[in-house]
Amino acid sequence: MLCIICINIDISVFCRLNLRSYQLILAFTFAIEEINRDPHLLPNTSLGFDVININKGGDYMLNEVTGWLTGMNKSIPNYTCKPKHKAVAIITGSYWTTTAGIGTLLQLYKYPQISFGLFDTFLSDRSQFPSLYQIATKDTSLSLGIISLMLHFRWNWVGLILLDNHKAIQILSDFRAEIYRNKLCIAFVKIMPESFTFENYDKESPETLKLIMASSANVVIVYDDTQSLHVLMLNFMELIITWKVWVMNSQWDVNSGIDYFMFDSFHGSLFFAHHHNEIPNFRKYVESYNPTKYPKDPILGFLWNKYFNCSISKPDCKILDNCLPNVSLKLLPANSWIMKMPEESYNIYNSVYAVAHSLHEMTVKEIQFQSHQNFDNINIWELNTFLKNVNFKNGVGDQIVLDTQRKLDGEYDILNFWNFPKGLRQNMKVGSFSPKAPQGQQLVLSDSMIQWAIGFMELPRSVCSESCVPGFRKSSQEGKADCCYDCTPCGDNEISNETDADSCMKCPESHYANIQRNYCLQKSATFLAYEDTLGMALTCMALGFFVLTAGILGVFVKHHHTPIVKANNQSLTYILLVTLTFCFLCPLLFIGNPNPATCILQQSTFGLLFTVALSTVLAKTVTVVLAFKVTVPGRIVRWLMISKAPNFIIPIGTTIQLALTGIWLGTSPPFVDSDAHSEHGHIIILCNKGSVVAFHCVLGYLCCLALGSYVMAYFSMKLPDTFNEAKFLTFSMLMFCSVWVTFLPVYHSTKGKVMVAMEAFSVFVSSAALLGCIFVPKCYIILLRPDRNSFHCVRHKAHSRGKVHLSN
Repeated sequence: MLCIICINIDISVFCRLNLRSYQLILAFTFAIEEINRDPHLLPNTSLGFDVININKGGDYMLNEVTGWLTGMNKSIPNYTCKPKHKAVAIITGSYWTTTAGIGTLLQLYKYPQISFGLFDTFLSDRSQFPSLYQIATKDTSLSLGIISLMLHFRWNWVGLILLDNHKAIQILSDFRAEIYRNKLCIAFVKIMPESFTFENYDKESPETLKLIMASSANVVIVYDDTQSLHVLMLNFMELIITWKVWVMNSQWDVNSGIDYFMFDSFHGSLFFAHHHNEIPNFRKYVESYNPTKYPKDPILGFLWNKYFNCSISKPDCKILDNCLPNVSLKLLPANSWIMKMPEESYNIYNSVYAVAHSLHEMTVKEIQFQSHQNFDNINIWELNTFLKNVNFKNGVGDQIVLDTQRKLDGEYDILNFWNFPKGLRQNMKVGSFSPKAPQGQQLVLSDSMIQWAIGFMELPRSVCSESCVPGFRKSSQEGKADCCYDCTPCGDNEISNETDADSCMKCPESHYANIQRNYCLQKSATFLAYEDTLGMALTCMALGFFVLTAGILGVFVKHHHTPIVKANNQSLTYILLVTLTFCFLCPLLFIGNPNPATCILQQSTFGLLFTVALSTVLAKTVTVVLAFKVTVPGRIVRWLMISKAPNFIIPIGTTIQLALTGIWLGTSPPFVDSDAHSEHGHIIILCNKGSVVAFHCVLGYLCCLALGSYVMAYFSMKLPDTFNEAKFLTFSMLMFCSVWVTFLPVYHSTKGKVMVAMEAFSVFVSSAALLGCIFVPKCYIILLRPDRNSFHCVRHKAHSRGKVHLSN
């Protein structure tokens, strides 16, 4: 018979039972018996087993292992007095410290050792542990799985509790890398001592609990590979409901807790357990396991005494009497026993099969070279060669590999712990995680099956700041993690169409942001139309002033023989009135859909008409000055008066303006343009001035003409005022200059249709100033005071004020 040794931790001490550890023993014995019944695996050979129970953290761990190696109660290194049956391998677990400690001793003998605990990269170092193998699959994708779970539930603010050892530190490093890559945050990190004493237990328990309860994170991730945190947290949370969701790397043994309330802090927890198929017949084996079949098992005595009131012997826990017939483990309460094979039990099962397959391969090789098989002559260290290369599929089709280089990342089952009311203790599979699946399909969850922690009626939220809805962007809070932010509305014409947007997007110029600032809408083209209120008002003003000016011209033509019409150069008066008539029609070019022709006509017509008008006013002003200021006319002055030379000011002034306009149109003429910014939701079609310098040169030239007329008229203000226009010309030029000086800053401070209307309105006001100041007083005399419009009145005033020279 060949023997396999299983070293376990805390199976039983003085008839006190750790059911989790006992389940490992059942899986171990089940695998031994199954192999012994298999005619194709190790035929004609029986496997036996020994179980060594070591108290976790015991000071005599190596002493006990050395005692087993020597085969005696005393530990005598380098000496063996073993019984007949040969032990070919040792299976250790669950804790890496125990495995590493035993492995350091066994590697001196090259004794095959298989660890059924969680995979540890430290134990895979062949230079330190040349004969140590790990059956568990790798945990390299665990961090990615937990991060995928966080992303699925939109948790970006979690706490992390782990042990102070090399494996947990590596997990922390991997976890932080995934956290930062996915823009998530860690609310707190609590590193606990790996070994607890009464001193650090009293210190760590309240500190850890205070940190958990004070944190705003509703999700706490716990990584524990030694069950140390398990013991600690079960104790200090036994009487406290934390209202937190726990995400853990392994299934904890919660059967040891005392039920004080119907609430449990760990109800709704999520566990990541390596996926494995159920081993057939294991449940049947457990259900039929009883003292009748296995009378040497002392653990059964403890269970039968506790649950079936059997009398037992206290020293060795053996059953005495008073037992019910036909009872077995299947009759134990469901909440205290897990009939399915848990992860570590599954690893032990595969470990036994790995040894068996290696032995089988080794014996086949021995038979090929020798005529008969002799296990007594087997060198145990030779088994390492076969263990290292073992590769087989177990009874449920899972691939078993011990070589670290060929191991693949394990798939995970996601289990939900149901313990409400407390004592239910059900682990329900609610999802899975497969790192080999395509991106986006790695995590599969059935959200509706999950029961959440006490206090959560719906999906728990674990965020530092509430999500920013579309239309807002995240703005970081100084000195805090990236997940802590304020929600700032998007700026003008900016949108964000997703939740928790880092920045806002600018809408294209052809679009505009809606009120919620989460969508860009197409802008509609618009312009200063005749149908608009503003366009209609300007049109009415243009037509009204046109009719008024035409009426005044008609009055002057009808009364052309009267002195007030003949005074101050009658022909200049007609030219000015006709020009003003067209000036009032000029704003109509600013209304309607702009096109290249209207854009050019707007500025050129406006400039030329006002040049003619102001040149006419300047000519009238010069005429008044020549008529009244020169008391003793000389030959030149007489020639100027007779030849009507002031009238030449009009063509000269107009020619200069034509030259400026020609240069403007030849270099950078006005053109049709669009303004997408001035009016929300609209693209305004308007005329661009082209050369801004040329436009201001035209305005500057008009202001020079107006200023010249104002100066000339100002000098003649104190002359005799019978039909004298000097005062009226002065006021008209003063108003004209005031309008256009005011126009420039106002024009540049407005945009869109208002800017166009502003220019048209300035044309109206300046034209109305000329019409009102110069011609309205004359119309008053012509129509309402005809007695003052006669030569008799003129002569009477002339005798009283001196001689007056009238000019036709």
